[in-house]
Amino acid sequence: MALAATLAFGAFNVQANAQPTAIAEQSFQGVNGLDNKILKQINVDNIYNHIAHLEQTPRVAASPEEYAAVQYIKQQFEAYGYNAEIQPFEFFGFTTPHTVALTVNGTSLPAGFFTYTASGEVTAPLEYVGLGRLTDLENKDLTGKIALIQRGDIPFGEKVLNAARSGAEGVIIFNNAAGSLSGTLGGASEEYVPAVSLSLAQGQALVAQLENEEVTASIKVLGASSGLRTSHNVIASKKATNKNKDNGKAIVLTSHHDSVPGAPGANDNASGTAMVLELARVLKNQPTDTEIRFITFGAEELGLIGSRHYVSNLPDSELNRIAANFNLDMVGSRDAGDLVMRTVDGQANLVTELAQATSTRLNGEPTPFARGGSSDHVPFGEAGIPAALFIHSPLEPWYHTPEDTLDKISKEKLQDVAQIVGTAIYDYARFDNQGPKPKRVKPASIPQQMYFEEDVQ
Repeated sequence: MALAATLAFGAFNVQANAQPTAIAEQSFQGVNGLDNKILKQINVDNIYNHIAHLEQTPRVAASPEEYAAVQYIKQQFEAYGYNAEIQPFEFFGFTTPHTVALTVNGTSLPAGFFTYTASGEVTAPLEYVGLGRLTDLENKDLTGKIALIQRGDIPFGEKVLNAARSGAEGVIIFNNAAGSLSGTLGGASEEYVPAVSLSLAQGQALVAQLENEEVTASIKVLGASSGLRTSHNVIASKKATNKNKDNGKAIVLTSHHDSVPGAPGANDNASGTAMVLELARVLKNQPTDTEIRFITFGAEELGLIGSRHYVSNLPDSELNRIAANFNLDMVGSRDAGDLVMRTVDGQANLVTELAQATSTRLNGEPTPFARGGSSDHVPFGEAGIPAALFIHSPLEPWYHTPEDTLDKISKEKLQDVAQIVGTAIYDYARFDNQGPKPKRVKPASIPQQMYFEEDVQ
């Protein structure tokens, strides 16, 4: 809690009027004077310093550290002159275990855990049951045993339930591909038994060992619990400058501020949140005929819970006012690929058109887009609102790991995304926006990646 308080009000208090860093001191050739009103105000050091503040600790949804981040974001919005609102919401969540241990015949193995696993300690004979399907368990009595199961074919939660209903007191699931395994059982159940994970190599070694000898395993999972949790969204809004010229529309710029357990989340997603804050500062005093709404969401990593809460609680009159959603997620890693946009249906919309027009002016070529979900643009897109995710592809190797830290952040990438998004939003929201419509460009052939949502199968 002391750390959380420090994070809320402590170091890295960004100077809103600091001079732009050298990266921003460019001669923006090919852009118009209205673009320059935004470009020359963006200070990448502000974005970087916000990331430095937020990444000091993981910000797991509903934790004191996440709420400290919420307070910091609210404080920054207010420093720029906004009236910021904290929107709480409840969800059925999971507290990660503080202890996860596995030994086999007295030898310790590095094990992972599954979200929504039960806590408990069990020592019992190990039995391999294939994929853990009902057909694999037919006529098997696992009473007083630990089930060894391979990943694949059915969800993890179903594997654990099948084994538990056959009498198993614990479950070990090993991967079906190289590397370690982490995932979720999909939701809480009183029937779950303690479940841990192993890599493919470790699992195959146990299967081979069981062919030659009896094996006894010990599972220890302590501190895991499920129940109602509270997370928060933070909302700030810049109303149209002149009520008489208000076009009645709103553009929403979003990110998520939570991270996964154990990950400082410098790129995922302190980078997006920091950029929302800086663009809120830059756009605050620009004349606009459109409302610009800035939102950071909680509990994205648990299934877009904060953004779904926000969108589902808007009345139809408000939903109909939203012209576009620009969503920023993981926009600063030096080790990720190039900037891309993802739309729910893979089709062009107002966001992609605006961003491609500005990226062409800035960089000489349009930012590509393709189909993709798994971030906070999805609830907006599902509600019929033009929405797109801004992200770099392929993802960095530090995604969802303790190595997602400040030293992996690229100021050049931050600058590039902030320029494209900031000018695209202003291109729509500024007064006298009577210029030619952005040219529609076909989707690019970008490999689809699965990310953000935890594996369930």
